[in-house]
Amino acid sequence: MCVVTSTPDVSVLPVDEPVITVPDAAERMGVVVTRVMAHLGDRDMIAVRKDGVRYLPARYFNEDGQLNRFVPGVIKLLLDGSYTEEEILEFLFTEDDSLPGRPIDAVHGHLAREVMRRAQAMAF
Repeated sequence: MCVVTSTPDVSVLPVDEPVITVPDAAERMGVVVTRVMAHLGDRDMIAVRKDGVRYLPARYFNEDGQLNRFVPGVIKLLLDGSYTEEEILEFLFTEDDSLPGRPIDAVHGHLAREVMRRAQAMAF
């Protein structure tokens, strides 16, 4: 079992990547903050830290404010493959010309299953 030692620093994300606080994520999702914290505890999402505050990348969420259904799967596949949280965030938020685009953007469209396939292959 992988043990989380600390929340990654926001610098692992692209400089202009929109992030939201945990309470803002709860409001967006229409749930209580403890539900978002449960998602973090279940490793459905990876938070980043800036100035002691935990943030979530806004791209985790669909236009309706709900957590994209593929995000937890990609994260868990890579965690099972011994990737660190920083490495997972780098994978999700780095341009990949063969997709094309970033995996985090692809999970919101017709390439979501391709991102899952790649994450599964990377984990082994």
